Amino acid sequence: MSVEALEPPSLIVTIKDQGVAVVELNRPKKRNALSQGLIDELAGALSQLDRSPTVFAIVLTSSGPFCAGADLGELAKITTTEAHRIGWLKDLSDAFSSFRKPVLAAVRGFAFGGGFELALMCDMIFASADARFGFPEIRLGTIPGAGGTQRLTKTIGKQKAMELILTGSPATALEMERLGVVNRVMSPEEDVLEATLKIARTISSFSAGAVGLAKQAVLAAETTTLTAGLDIERALYYSSFSLADCHEGIQAFLEKRPASVQHR
Repeated sequence: MSVEALEPPSLIVTIKDQGVAVVELNRPKKRNALSQGLIDELAGALSQLDRSPTVFAIVLTSSGPFCAGADLGELAKITTTEAHRIGWLKDLSDAFSSFRKPVLAAVRGFAFGGGFELALMCDMIFASADARFGFPEIRLGTIPGAGGTQRLTKTIGKQKAMELILTGSPATALEMERLGVVNRVMSPEEDVLEATLKIARTISSFSAGAVGLAKQAVLAAETTTLTAGLDIERALYYSSFSLADCHEGIQAFLEKRPASVQHR
């Protein structure tokens, strides 16, 4: 048996109950660094889960610390010309931007560089009490290249983003929560994955159609003006009226009974 055959999978996908899937980065010996192989697996898994009729929310987590960033062994071999040719890291960003269902990150340990960018691609971030976040790229003579400068700045503003990116200094989970990057920091007694799964199950209990429309509307706010965003929101709101779940939800409310969600 070859050594490769004994290697554990670098990505583990587990379908949980109540329409939730867990996607686990599993390169602990490499601190879950983002190799092209792992990126390909992650993009493929997201594509499959997006098409699944029984999965309504995703939890992205890791074995051990969340992610140390790009695999420097691979990065050291990439030239500017090659990076442009292959669109280095673009496929990772594209996989998340095209994913229609909610993605919740459960971060433990650290999320540095590309790992922090990976968390920022998610729709919500929940962190263990000891988690750390940061962009150390400046110490390596480069910059964040998978959306970090853009997503972080849109979330916390120019001044604080400049500080974190230009100094390369890590920030605690509590500071990230205060700045609005992290949704919630778990207490030391709480398991971040279990707590995140609970929230994912709550989301998946609602109409998948309505959840998808809500996600689309919120994301529109990042890329449009307020006026354009209001138009998009209104159009999505009106389209929800054609959902069977909307008709059922309103009728159930009027009849003072629980709604029967059909995800259609």
